[in-house]
Parts: sequence; C-alpha cells; structure tokens
Amino acid sequence: MTTPTQRPQTTTAEDEAVRICKELIRIDTSNYGDGSGPGEREAAEYVMGLLQEVGLDPQLTESDPGRASVVVRTEGRDSSRGGLVLHGHLDVVPAEAADWSVDPFAAEEKDGLIWGRGAVDMKDMDAMLIATLRQLARSGEKPPRDIVWAFFADEEAGGDKGAGHVVEKHPEWFEGCTEAISEVGGFSITLPDAATGAPTRAYLLQTAEKGIAWLRLRARGRAGHGSVPNDENAIVRLAEAIARIDAHRWPRTYIASVRELFDGVAQIVGTTWSEERIEDMLGRLGGARRFVEGTLQDTSNFSMLDSGYKHNVVPQSATASLDCRFLPGHEEELMSTIRELAGEHVDVEVVHRDIALEAPSSGELVESMKKALLKEDPGAHVLPYCLSGGTDNKHLSRLGITGYGFAPLQLPDDLDFTGMFHGVDERAPVDAIRFGTRVLGRLVADC
Repeated sequence: MTTPTQRPQTTTAEDEAVRICKELIRIDTSNYGDGSGPGEREAAEYVMGLLQEVGLDPQLTESDPGRASVVVRTEGRDSSRGGLVLHGHLDVVPAEAADWSVDPFAAEEKDGLIWGRGAVDMKDMDAMLIATLRQLARSGEKPPRDIVWAFFADEEAGGDKGAGHVVEKHPEWFEGCTEAISEVGGFSITLPDAATGAPTRAYLLQTAEKGIAWLRLRARGRAGHGSVPNDENAIVRLAEAIARIDAHRWPRTYIASVRELFDGVAQIVGTTWSEERIEDMLGRLGGARRFVEGTLQDTSNFSMLDSGYKHNVVPQSATASLDCRFLPGHEEELMSTIRELAGEHVDVEVVHRDIALEAPSSGELVESMKKALLKEDPGAHVLPYCLSGGTDNKHLSRLGITGYGFAPLQLPDDLDFTGMFHGVDERAPVDAIRFGTRVLGRLVADC
C-alpha cells in the first residue's frame, strides 16, 4: 500500500493537488482491457489513506480482486437538495515506455509540466478533487448540498468493473443525487477577441457525450493449405469489409451543444459560421479541434486485427476490433450501417455498448461552474461542447443522474491538449492544476 507522504500543516490545497497528482501517476494502474493489468487497488488504498487522514470514512469496493473503487459522502447544509457527485477514475491506458522521452510512471516535473501517464486522463482531476475534499474536511465547513466523491476503477475499458459495478451493487451510496461532474470539460482554448483583437480564453463545458459501440468483426471462411487457391479466404473477406467501412463517409449532424459552441465562438471572434464553411470554424479551435471534429458525425475506427497461426495455413476466421462512437439518437442507425457494410460473410459482435448523453446547457449547476471559473479568470467565456469520447457519467445516468464534464484547466495556447489523451509524452501544466484546484474549491463552496 502506498501511504501519503508527510507534509507541513501549512500546505495549501494547490500544493497538495500537485503532489497528489505526481504520487498517483507513480502508481501504475494501466488498464489493458482484459484484466491483466496491475489493477487500481494500490491507488485506491492511497486515496483511502488521504481521506482517512483528514477524518473521513470512505468506502472501498472491489468488482474483482484488485479492481477497486473508493466512494465517500460529505453532508451539505441542505440535504433536502439533490446531491452532487464529483468523480474521477483511477485507471489509465497503457504506456509503451520505449516510445516516451521520459519514464511514463515517474511523474517528472520539467518545463512547468508534470509528465506521465494519467497527467491529463485523469489523475490531475483526481488530485484536484482529493485536495479540495481534504481542504473541505479540515475546514469543518459544509457545502451547500450533499456531495458524493467517487474514484472509480476501469473507466478506460468501459467502466463495468468500476462505476458500473458501484452503481449496480451500491446504488444507495448515490441516494438523492441528481447531478454529476467528471472529466474532459472546463479546459481553455484561446481566441482573438472581436473588439480588441487581444487573446481571450473560452472554457469548454462538456454538456453532451457520444455513445460507444466497441465491436468485433469476425469473418468466416474456408481453411486450407496456403499453396491452394481459396476464394473463401476469411482474411480477404475481413479486409474487404474493413475497406468498405473505412471508405464510408458518415453524414454530418450538428446537435444542439455543437451549434451552441460554434455560435459562441463566432460571437467572440466577430464572425458567422455555416455548415458549408465549417473548416473556418474548426481552424479557430486550436488544441480542441480534434475533440470537436469528432462530434460532427458518427465515427468508426479500426484498432486491432487478429488471424492465423501459421504461414502456410489459410485460417477459417479473422477478426478486427472496431471503435464506433455515435451521436445522441444515432445508435440503431450506426449499428445497421456497420452490419450492412460488413457483408454476408462477416459477423458483427458487440463487445461493449453504452449510451450517448445530453445535459441542459443552463441551470443552477451550470451557472455555479461558470461563476467559479470567471472568478479565477475574469473576462473569459464559458461555452458548451460535446465530448467525442465517453465518461463514467454514462453509468451514473442509470440512476437518473445528469452528468457534466468539468475538470477546469487554464492552458497555454500552444499546448496540444487533446493530443495528450492516450498519447505519448502525456503532460499537464503545474499552473493549470493549481488553477483547477482553486476553481473546484469555489464550486464546492457554491454548488
């Protein structure tokens, strides 16, 4: 078990967030998706220790040995109000150390950034939440309403062993909760102000996220000797299906959160936008472009292939893994299209499937998030957007909880932030983590 390091009592929440982020990165929680990784237990025990140290009584639950999640509830001044869930995930995607310029699990700090797997996805937010919670516990103050703080396992493999398990086995831990906040929202992009031409920041608040369909295509064919002509070759049939799906152009659909984002950006920079000239708008989004571009249509990307066992044997089957993401309301249409493109000799199997989400872009919680940001960055803007990926808010939605993405980070305009997610040399600015901790502190005091 990794225990919290001792530190002076005068340490601020910002200092703690930076330290905790580094210590979490140094705990390898790589999730390979097949149960073969180290699991989250060590990180969960570390979090337990940090919370117990300030007098809290967190709960730890495991879906399988080593697949641990942590949940704790803090009482608010008005428990009759709907509770708020603040949550993160403890697992990370694997990192191939040979590809990195630094040790991906050393949490090295250089050039004002923390480098390591999980620095942005999402041990930075975990650390900001933990530091904020520890500050709250030490102060003895109560937030306006009950808050459930959760740190889940397994998000990077769909969350069935983490948030899905906790929601199914312990729904009572979220009793009375109506809203939730998690990752991949609240980060800044830099735009030129229409009135002055000066750089101004806009923070993207995640109010929607695409659904997930992780599929396996299995081509059937006739096995045989590699020297004999074979017009039922499973590998060829799979390759043809891959080519058809890859060539398919998914039609663009502009959902409400995307239109609101483009409207807001256009107003800031003093221009207009149209579907016919969307490249002009995408070009203004800097590091957020790839996330936003992924929300203009459904998407399908092949990620793994598997077939055969010997050079001179034609296999009777071949498989490919396909990562599909669909906009709200598009699930059945996407599945039908993929099956049609796969063809009669290729079966489409569902490995993991989860819903798309949409949340209101206005309301008390949204206003509280905006106020917290603008108190730390006056003159900035806050705009809604749709996330091309997915979060554990999908699991919480089964309890009727409305989810948002709000991990506030003030970013330098030259940082390829979206490229950090699952990328090589993942890193997060130290000052951004400090900024986010201050914002979350304000939000917790006025949620």
